[in-house]
Amino acid sequence: MLRTTTTRTLIRTASVRVTPTLTRAIARNARVGVRFASQLAHAKVPPNLTNEPVKNFGINDQKDWDLLRASITKFTDNGALEIPIVINGEKIYDRPTKPQVNPSKHSQVLANVAQASEEDIKAAIEASKTAKAKWASAPWADRAAVFLKAADLISTKYRYDMLAATMLGQGKNVFQAEIDCIAELIDFFKFNVKYAEEMYQQQPIESSPGVWNRAEYRPLEGFVYAVTPFNFTAIAGNLVGAPALMGNTVVWKPSATAALSNYVLLQILEEAGLPKGVINFIPGSPQEVTQHVLDDRAFSALHFTGSTDVFKQLYSKISSNVAEDKYRDFPRIVGETGGKNFHLVHPSASVDHSVLSTLRGSFEYQGQKCSATSRLFVPESLWPEFQTKLGAAMDNITIGNTAEPSNLQTFMGPVIHEQSFDKLAKAIDQAKTDPELKIVKGGEYDKEAGFFVQPTVVETTNPNHPFLTTEFFGPLLTAYVYPDAEFENIMETIDTATKYALTGSIFARDRDALRLAEEKLRYSAGNFYVNDKCTGAVVGQQWFGGARMSGTNDKAGSGNILSRFVSVRNIKENFYELTDFKYPSNYKN
Repeated sequence: MLRTTTTRTLIRTASVRVTPTLTRAIARNARVGVRFASQLAHAKVPPNLTNEPVKNFGINDQKDWDLLRASITKFTDNGALEIPIVINGEKIYDRPTKPQVNPSKHSQVLANVAQASEEDIKAAIEASKTAKAKWASAPWADRAAVFLKAADLISTKYRYDMLAATMLGQGKNVFQAEIDCIAELIDFFKFNVKYAEEMYQQQPIESSPGVWNRAEYRPLEGFVYAVTPFNFTAIAGNLVGAPALMGNTVVWKPSATAALSNYVLLQILEEAGLPKGVINFIPGSPQEVTQHVLDDRAFSALHFTGSTDVFKQLYSKISSNVAEDKYRDFPRIVGETGGKNFHLVHPSASVDHSVLSTLRGSFEYQGQKCSATSRLFVPESLWPEFQTKLGAAMDNITIGNTAEPSNLQTFMGPVIHEQSFDKLAKAIDQAKTDPELKIVKGGEYDKEAGFFVQPTVVETTNPNHPFLTTEFFGPLLTAYVYPDAEFENIMETIDTATKYALTGSIFARDRDALRLAEEKLRYSAGNFYVNDKCTGAVVGQQWFGGARMSGTNDKAGSGNILSRFVSVRNIKENFYELTDFKYPSNYKN
């Protein structure tokens, strides 16, 4: 309509004879004019941007429950979904497949996921390179619109499908899924657009007379490799979305146990207008995909969330390739990895509040958050009451199939797969025989139908026991009871006993104790909580990420993360012409 109106207006005002050739030329120029105008105009994101409200799914929210049940049956009653490889927008199904099962009911195959061959991986890399020029030069408003529209689609049309896919495939209950694949994912897409707008506005603050200084935030010259985890659909969305928003193209290796929700997300992005080749979806062997990606000269960045050991291997491989001069640039390496996160309870703390906070921090989503509480330090004076109340609260935890339409109110579901189950079962068995450990609550597990591990609390008499340093990534909490007078000393142990520094909390009413903990634990956690559980960071509110062996601390949920996916060019334009090469000091008085 814009092209037609512009053409007709020009024809009416032109005092020349209109020919078909001239009409086509005018239309072509009009299209160019529209494109140039979109580059020159300063678009602003929609005002009043706020965090997406979380639906409660309470007893009175019957409509939400009904819509959710309908979406669950859509994925379960029609057989397994066939999930393709997606390269340059083309869906490839005719490859060997790997099943994604429901961890609550491992006999149920949710999806058959095509596995990328060597040729597919190379084709995905080439598609990323080919799509790069057009996407990088696309108007900022066009790139932003894709993610703003995707956010609205997730909030409305696809809300219940996203919930169902995440609940079924990743074992989340409805509330945990709602805060993940709906609220947090929408917040990432919308706030990243806002942060990008603010970044582009950051320009040199000084220009000399006759000079105009400006900054250009170029996308990286090559492509980005996104390796995404199973535990948060939102993290997968941010790992591919943040670099793509800034004009980069992405090769996406999704987790095998999150392929269902990740593929639904990709389809939403495509419906929102994502051009072909900008994000290429390559499920397959992590080792094989990674090898070909990291060996390509145009590899420009790694965006990773996963285990510390895997990240270290990738970091080492990239470093070796840099030393061998394989890359055009020094690749950006952005990673969020493991944690051994703590709750420290001071003698002045509210027992009831710290108990309930610890239960949630430890056992929400079966302890499978990188921020989950897995170390607990309680003073002797509070431990008897704390232990009793924690145990009583744990008695009310319901465990089961979180996506069973008749039982959607379940609090805890399964761990993600058999390998995780076996690791946790082995640890629980060890706790039953280790003289320095005592199971004070829980300690049961069963994988007959699904991968279910009972929430378990283990007490240790050794403040340096491996259970206080090993990341189990499940519903296993280890507690150490310290003498009240050792509050300050126990912080030294908390700070130095592990290699991680992701999240941690202090519970106290004593202000001096809070101040001391903030100071002594300054580097023990990238996200530090005062009288709150150490999980649940919200985009735009608590920027998320840890240092030490917990990652590069680039703070997802803030504008900082976007700076890792641009390469700034500064431009100086001079308006004056030289008339002499000499300096004033070269002339005699």
